[in-house]
Amino acid sequence: MGLNDQWMQRDLKVLWHPCTQMKDHEQLPLIPIRRGEGVWLEDFEGKRYLDAVSSWWVNVFGHANPRINQRIKDQVDQLEHVILAGFSHQPVIELSERLVAMTPAGLDRVFYADNGSSCIEVALKMSFHYWHNTGKPQKKRFVTLTNSYHGETIAAMSVGDVPLFTETYKALLLDTIKVPSPDCYHRPEGMGWEEHSRNMFAAMEQTLAEHHQTISAVIIEPLIQGAGGMRMYHPAYLKLLREACDRYDVHLIHDEIAVGFGRTGTMFACEQAGIRPDFLCLSKALTGGYLPLAACLTTDKVYQAFYDDYPTLRAFLHSHSYTGNPLACAAALATLDIFEQDNVIEQNKALATRMASATAHLADHAHVAEIRQTGMALAIEMVKDKTSKTAYPWQERRGLKVFEHALTRGALLRPLGSVVYFLPPYVITPEQIDFLAEVASEGIDIATRESVSVAVPANFHPDFRDPG
Repeated sequence: MGLNDQWMQRDLKVLWHPCTQMKDHEQLPLIPIRRGEGVWLEDFEGKRYLDAVSSWWVNVFGHANPRINQRIKDQVDQLEHVILAGFSHQPVIELSERLVAMTPAGLDRVFYADNGSSCIEVALKMSFHYWHNTGKPQKKRFVTLTNSYHGETIAAMSVGDVPLFTETYKALLLDTIKVPSPDCYHRPEGMGWEEHSRNMFAAMEQTLAEHHQTISAVIIEPLIQGAGGMRMYHPAYLKLLREACDRYDVHLIHDEIAVGFGRTGTMFACEQAGIRPDFLCLSKALTGGYLPLAACLTTDKVYQAFYDDYPTLRAFLHSHSYTGNPLACAAALATLDIFEQDNVIEQNKALATRMASATAHLADHAHVAEIRQTGMALAIEMVKDKTSKTAYPWQERRGLKVFEHALTRGALLRPLGSVVYFLPPYVITPEQIDFLAEVASEGIDIATRESVSVAVPANFHPDFRDPG
């Protein structure tokens, strides 16, 4: 038995992995990783895999980045953790100052959580509690887009709309209002992204007009709906939404957990519409992929609604044990240093162009309906029928075939259902992008060449998908 197999067997005796049907590992080998460097992950037998998905969208400057490593090493000798209630520390103060300075003007307060889902819970609770504190307790519902994903804690699931993640838990979820997504994949032939996104805003306008007196906030993933299949839309929608939320006195929550920190081509997606949300949720790339940390930024207006004498019980009594952890803050500060010193956003433009050119040939593939891209996120949608955009039944797991082929070629490509996507670290080279395009092309050929027979149950849900 090789080293990989030994570690795999030990793992399968004790671990329960996330977002995984564990029975799959009876056929699909689990890959234990020994070390990482740059865009590469290396297993216990020396085989390397190019991390095309940034280890679930978190790693932006490569594994074992020397600058981030050193900042954490320096911090661990000073302070590993301290309670953030009644106490503070240098890394969390400096990080908060920098986040306030670099985000849209008016986001002047930072509240920390441990991860993306928890950050969403913070924003939802803050919005609801704000209206309670300001004498409008009837404003307690949330509006979300169809096909959205905001995390897997209960309230975060409630404002999501990917059935695979929410269907089982319907009885536990909040009553939310779902509005059709501006996703441009299904736009009419000949219509551009901006026109379609503007047209799709009519449903949101109507919803706010009819229900604004009971709506606390609208929550969206700006520009890219990640777990919903990397579906994308135009910034014009964000501008229209900001204007409508102002008119109807409703909060706007931007979930930039996946798309913040340069992924869409600007540091934050909201910049492309020239707007400022009332709550900006950040995580994932915030620490360069090193440690769990999330930040919910909001306005001083929201902050002041909670600022009062303790007996009024207006305080936001929400906490996490590791809130503002110094080691995580140190990693985040090092990450922001790299953004600032290396002109990352500008350099990414050339990489994004290379991603587009390297995959352009797939537009002619008989089973590729669309290649779409926003900044450093590119998605290739495989379909059963190109003309009608008829999707493959999700039970066929076509994306899994791409994943399995990529592993044999030394790449970690983990599709979302039938959507193959690149979301690589920003330290990837043009040649490595070409390699990924080659591997993806081979995988798509293999995945779409074979006829797959699966039993489709009577309660078939066409919107379910392999989560990737």
